[in-house]
Amino acid sequence: MRIAKADVFVSCPGRNFVTLKISTDCGLSGVGDATLNGRELAVVSYLRDHLCPQLVGRDAQQIEDIWQYFYKGGYWRRGPVTMSAISAIDMALWDIKAKAAKMPLYQLLGGASRERVLVYGHCTGSTIDAVLDDYARHQASGFKAIRVQCGIPGVASSYGLAKQQGGKYEPASKGKRPEEQIWSTEKYLNFIPTLFDKIRSRFGEKDHLLHDIHHRLTPIEAARFGKSVEPYHLFWMEDPTPAENQACFRLIRQHTVTPIAVGEVFNSIWDCKQLMEEQLIDYIRTTVTHAGGISGMRRIADFAALYQIRTGSHGASDLSPVSMAAALHFDMWVPNFGIQEYMGYSEAMLELFPRSWSFADGYMHPGDAPGLGVDFNEKLAEQYPYEPACLPIARLEDGTLWNW
Repeated sequence: MRIAKADVFVSCPGRNFVTLKISTDCGLSGVGDATLNGRELAVVSYLRDHLCPQLVGRDAQQIEDIWQYFYKGGYWRRGPVTMSAISAIDMALWDIKAKAAKMPLYQLLGGASRERVLVYGHCTGSTIDAVLDDYARHQASGFKAIRVQCGIPGVASSYGLAKQQGGKYEPASKGKRPEEQIWSTEKYLNFIPTLFDKIRSRFGEKDHLLHDIHHRLTPIEAARFGKSVEPYHLFWMEDPTPAENQACFRLIRQHTVTPIAVGEVFNSIWDCKQLMEEQLIDYIRTTVTHAGGISGMRRIADFAALYQIRTGSHGASDLSPVSMAAALHFDMWVPNFGIQEYMGYSEAMLELFPRSWSFADGYMHPGDAPGLGVDFNEKLAEQYPYEPACLPIARLEDGTLWNW
């Protein structure tokens, strides 16, 4: 079964997605997600100009050899652009292999480790009252795990807020220049425990409560945060501080037992190594789109299992439904599963990517269609051309550039 062609598509059904389609000489094809939010065209070029020409003629069944060929053979290893491209190829090849085997991917990986996949949704609001209303809506729709973000009094813009009340959070803004947002760590730290107190007082302890700090704090500030929210029993605090210097997480661990989740910006097992070996985190948030596809994620998950660290993969809508489908198959298989992020998609996005997954009572299932169980409508994609868009940047109140 030889690869006949590999095509790259960029579409924007509300936001930009990069989709790879690999076709074989036996008529089978597979799809992969290569979306890198705000840097989509860099991955498109890497695929079209470098990897796709080298794919043609190769045996589509040799997934591991192809993975190693592009990882080791490129000399310039790792990095988000390289690994997003490799991830898309890996996803598409697993899709083909599972279709050839006439089974859903999770069965090909070794079978299900669970009956369904626990997912968490995003609750947002500019005020605490708005958050409480949105939280109630998420409960009513079945979510049993809910991430909560809120506007900070005295701060003009805050991470995680939908642009319109009741809408979904979309950080990217159209155009070639990023939006600049203002951040105040002290106002955030003083306010956020009040938010969780209000939620627990009204809704009790039955739901899993999550929160994303989004790299905004120094290690000692993150330690203060974690300790201050311990009474509210968070499922996790996400990305409390940038993870380039991973020894920083030792300081957080010394001061709080609030679980830590990290890794949505990681792109290989090497990014996880120290955090896992020293048991400085509880959940690893790497994705099939940025960390080497199914093959890369399996290595990361097996390594994490040695240290009782569970998966909690990033699944925001800056990844396409192809990525979500692949994540759900991975989640069904992986023994040390924790939770899966699920923001949902617009009708236009779902029409562009027909899928077999389902959501009910706070859980998802990838479906039992052969392969990933998701397709890509190439003709419809022509109606959604690429639109330049940028992620925001953050500055402190004095103008200092900060971590967004």
